[in-house]
Amino acid sequence: MKIATFNINGIKARIEALPRWLDTAAPDVVLLQEIKSVDENFPREIFEDRGYNVETHGQKSFNGVAILSKLPLEDVTRGLPGDETDEQARYIEATVMGDTQAVRICGLYLPNGNPTPGPKYDYKLAWMERLRQRATVLLAEETPFLMAGDYNIIPQAEDTKRPDAWREDALFKLESRTAYRRLLNLGLTEAFRARTHGPGHYSFWDYQAGAWNRDDGIRIDHFLMSPGCVDMMVDCQIDKQVRGEEKPSDHVPVWVQLAA
Repeated sequence: MKIATFNINGIKARIEALPRWLDTAAPDVVLLQEIKSVDENFPREIFEDRGYNVETHGQKSFNGVAILSKLPLEDVTRGLPGDETDEQARYIEATVMGDTQAVRICGLYLPNGNPTPGPKYDYKLAWMERLRQRATVLLAEETPFLMAGDYNIIPQAEDTKRPDAWREDALFKLESRTAYRRLLNLGLTEAFRARTHGPGHYSFWDYQAGAWNRDDGIRIDHFLMSPGCVDMMVDCQIDKQVRGEEKPSDHVPVWVQLAA
């Protein structure tokens, strides 16, 4: 089972690039972020024609997450528990039925949090605590699960080409990284770093200032996996080349292969 996460930065803008990548990479399941579309306007036919089931949790012009799956989906839920007043479309869950194993997949678009300090940063940290609480519940249920998406977190200095430029940014502030570490300390494993070490691995390059040409990137798109899920992991890679193609997102896909 090949599962990918991809912040597409707008489905309208990626209406050609996303299907092109799907046809090449052939993932079984894709978690999308920043679809920037209400549910009824999402072009589901493009993906259904490719054999994908489509589930969305959309919002006009901002945010929005979705699941594309060639495998059966069950028990789809929308929204991160813990705050009934939260109207931002940032979280979607479903159970994917593989050949031998069911896996709970959680697609997320974690708040950016800038500027700091301020209400947007407070919202980010509160959202991360809600995510930790949700992970605690899922761990107690003992169903293999993963939480994947755009975390808007640079975990370590090696995950950016210029650490000093990010010190006071919400993506790299100590409080943000500490909240991320609390998630891992529950017993979750960050899939990419379980297999690949060292600097120079990024999933985002800003559109500004020639960041892509200078490989001035950051790694903020992650898979966090429960013990039962990480035991099934065969591989985890970043499709870096997608950033250099026509009309790219500023993010690239990250994917895991599970023996499920």
